[in-house]
Amino acid sequence: MVERSAVIAALDAVIDPASGRGLVAAGLVQGLVVGEDRAGFALEVDGARAALYAPVRDAAEAALKALPGLARASVILTAEARPAAAPRTAGLSRAAVDQGRPKAPVPTDRPAHVRRVLAVASGKGGVGKSTVAVNLAAALATRGLSAGVLDADVYGPSLPTMLGIAGQPAYEDGAIVPHQAHGLKAMSVGLLTRMDDAMIWRGPMASQAITQMLTQTRWGTAEAPLDVLVVDLPPGTGDVQLTLIQKTPLDGAVVVSTPQEVALADARRAHTLFQKVGVPTLGLIENMSGPVFGQGGAEAEAARLGVPFLGDLPLDAAVRQAGDAGRPVVLADPSGEIAGRFAAVAARVAAELGL
Repeated sequence: MVERSAVIAALDAVIDPASGRGLVAAGLVQGLVVGEDRAGFALEVDGARAALYAPVRDAAEAALKALPGLARASVILTAEARPAAAPRTAGLSRAAVDQGRPKAPVPTDRPAHVRRVLAVASGKGGVGKSTVAVNLAAALATRGLSAGVLDADVYGPSLPTMLGIAGQPAYEDGAIVPHQAHGLKAMSVGLLTRMDDAMIWRGPMASQAITQMLTQTRWGTAEAPLDVLVVDLPPGTGDVQLTLIQKTPLDGAVVVSTPQEVALADARRAHTLFQKVGVPTLGLIENMSGPVFGQGGAEAEAARLGVPFLGDLPLDAAVRQAGDAGRPVVLADPSGEIAGRFAAVAARVAAELGL
């Protein structure tokens, strides 16, 4: 196992061009993770200096790969723009004033050779959003579409388990080569770390890492573009979600909720967020529907919000078993009831996206 001290020493041998100090001494190494045979961190710099630090990132990766026993190294360059100081507003903070104002999206980094980008979101964690995202992508693929999945939940990545994939992705010509599993292209920060590692990243760092995975992954080519990229967003409506939504043109969003009111209230907030940034909500999905959590709550909520109800998915042990086994249930049991329901949802989503 590589010692953390050896990793720090190697990174401090790479010089920060702005301060002339090593990267660790200069405070540029954030969220350092050292495993048995791998290491990774975020190189956090000012947005105006992103181009200057691209070769520094490469040098840092090379320094790590040169360490004996280190098989995998990952350095994510996060370039966060520093906002200018704003004048104080009497009685209210700037954040409080801005929170109530709808903000138009500022699309800057649409993935190359991707026809449509679909967000799968939930206001609340634990409602099965990732399960829906993976199975929806698989159902879209069974319709003959080329599909990919980006796991944007950097703090709780579940895509590697649900698709049965592991190992750091390859890099070719400056691009990340996504894993392929069950006919899907897939990328997750969980592929860069061990399963039990904690990503101790601040919001801007996580947002930049997601944007990089989104835009620097070779999802498609000019000859074979990806029809649809499904982005599994983290739960909630915080900084990570807002940054990704505002900076990445989304063609639509699907909101997942369980039937009970405590989950529906958060689903409402997720829909409101999409409204504010100009992203169409393609509809609501009720997950885990049935005697345990109730039934019909999401359908009634969709009617109140004036958005389509895409369908309900019953609470079924087969879904959990398939996810734990690393194979989406729509492929594990293609003739089953759950697969049929996902197929119906995929048909409606594909129609809304014009696919």
